[in-house]
Amino acid sequence: MSSQPVSFEESVPDNLKGLVSDWSSDVQTFKVRWSKAMMWIFLVSDTFIFGSFLSAYMAVRLTTTEPWPNTSEVFALHVGGADIPLLLIAIMTFILISSSGTMAMAVTSGYKKQRVRTGVLILLTALGGVAFVGMQMFEWSKLIFEEGIRPWGNDFGADQFGGFFFMITGFHGLHVSIGVIYLTTIAVRVLQGRYDRLDDYQIVEVAGLYWHFVDLVWIFIFAFFYLW
Repeated sequence: MSSQPVSFEESVPDNLKGLVSDWSSDVQTFKVRWSKAMMWIFLVSDTFIFGSFLSAYMAVRLTTTEPWPNTSEVFALHVGGADIPLLLIAIMTFILISSSGTMAMAVTSGYKKQRVRTGVLILLTALGGVAFVGMQMFEWSKLIFEEGIRPWGNDFGADQFGGFFFMITGFHGLHVSIGVIYLTTIAVRVLQGRYDRLDDYQIVEVAGLYWHFVDLVWIFIFAFFYLW
């Protein structure tokens, strides 16, 4: 006598049927949206990159035989007949941290489905990013054309200083620039009512994760590169 074939569902142990059912029906097993999960994966991988850059910087600075340039002197801004150490860097840091605040407010407004307020706050966040990048360009031009700092050498101390400065701040500036484009795109879609029609504003939170990460990385760069 031939036996009846056993279906896949019947062959699964009782304690695993719930898990199999979740995956097979494409249910979000861990209750995390794919957009948020993918952003977290990207941010973790980016953390390793920035961590490697800063670790290499610290290793070179601690082992180089030449004196390291005095950052208070290199990054001083001449205002009112006096050189004020780290003035421009302090303003840049304040603007970027403030933009993190407007982004957090945008996420809160998004979940309340306040379309106009959310879009305006995201645009203000992007404007802060534009101001940050603009001041960074001014800083670069000042160091290159006035101070003579190059990736391969400078007159202030160890030759490696310029290479690490342009690599680390340039890579972070690229992230800020990409973030400005990303946030502007999201803001336009919010103001157009796209997420009202979808009844889903979680993309604002995903964009906020990226922006907060960019701000957090800058805090480490500020502490390790400018204050140390």
